[in-house]
Amino acid sequence: MKMTRRTFLKDAGIFVAALGLEPVWLPKMADALEEMAYGRAPILWLQGLSCSGCSVSLLNSESPGPADLITRYLSLYFHQTLSAATGPTAKDAVERAIAKGGYILVVEGAVPLTLREACKFADENFADQLLRAARSAQAVVSTGTCAAFGGIPAAPPNLTGAAGVDAALKQAGLRRPLINLPGCPAHPAWIVGTLMQVLKVGMPDLDAHLRPKIFYDHLLHEQCPLFALYQKKHFAENLGEEGCLFKMGCQGVITQADCSLRGWNGGVSWCIRGRSNCIGCARPEFALDPRFAFFRLNEENLF
Repeated sequence: MKMTRRTFLKDAGIFVAALGLEPVWLPKMADALEEMAYGRAPILWLQGLSCSGCSVSLLNSESPGPADLITRYLSLYFHQTLSAATGPTAKDAVERAIAKGGYILVVEGAVPLTLREACKFADENFADQLLRAARSAQAVVSTGTCAAFGGIPAAPPNLTGAAGVDAALKQAGLRRPLINLPGCPAHPAWIVGTLMQVLKVGMPDLDAHLRPKIFYDHLLHEQCPLFALYQKKHFAENLGEEGCLFKMGCQGVITQADCSLRGWNGGVSWCIRGRSNCIGCARPEFALDPRFAFFRLNEENLF
């Protein structure tokens, strides 16, 4: 399909609406899409200790769908999950990208800082590769809770010393413009919207945890459709019962994200609408406390 200014404006309109921005953003977002489409804003996507869930989430994007997103707009130097290249060819692709520099570095997965051999790319451990890539990047986007705060790989007892990208860069004394997009996984709109803003506007307004306020500025609890039931103290005690899920361990009261407004899988559903409680996957503390419910197999044993 021929790419015209009208195409970029049309797709930019979809993004602006999805992100809740004012129409005045349309020209800048269209410019960002054009830069992404024609390779003037390349992206290097590296993966550490992860399940590739954020990559899968990105491929669940709609308007544009994954095919358009990958073939039109994301000028990927390299992506482990999506790359057809392997072996020396894959290694050379990454090395050429790092040597050229100027890209946005997207990092998925935690960084092993103690048992560094736990994650390697070719003959280099991921922690060292990350530092080399970050030095040449115009900005670093930590995608998913694992990359942002350590997440599941950093769960106790954390034998690999897994940590988020920010902690890894600080340990090395390296300062780079950094954005955290926590979530297990991160929503595709959070990822694409952040990349667009970095390209045309600059660093977004971030909170104390380096999260864009446009996505993470409010508690899920405040936007939950069951909030009225919480106020009435109408709580569910067991799965399948009507009522607010607070007594079943819902973490929405302490979790900041816009899942309730945005929805997942094209806006079809999200955890609460599916009658599951929020597990707080966008929180910095996610999976780091051994008292958290999903660690417990029975009353005596953890893990």
